[in-house]
Amino acid sequence: MKTEMNTYECAKALTHDDYANWTRSGAFALVEYLEQMEEDCGTQIEFDPVALRCEFSEYDTAIEAAEAYTSEFTTEDSALEYLENQTTVINHANGILVQDF
Repeated sequence: MKTEMNTYECAKALTHDDYANWTRSGAFALVEYLEQMEEDCGTQIEFDPVALRCEFSEYDTAIEAAEAYTSEFTTEDSALEYLENQTTVINHANGILVQDF
């Protein structure tokens, strides 16, 4: 049995996850990223909020995200470049999402 969800329903499910701390902006950015992947690959992605919670982390800045993995960065640009060379990075209005690596 399948249930299809729209962007709003998926983002709402992410923000209502008691074990995650997604911002509204971050949840929408992640869902829109996944929708674009579906379109680009021509395949459907199963929405699994638990897997997404385990696979992606949200940070206020690229520096904060990069420092979760390695030493101190002095600029947003250097931290963002480091992250983009390591993993998937999704920028949104209030921060950054990083696929954990």
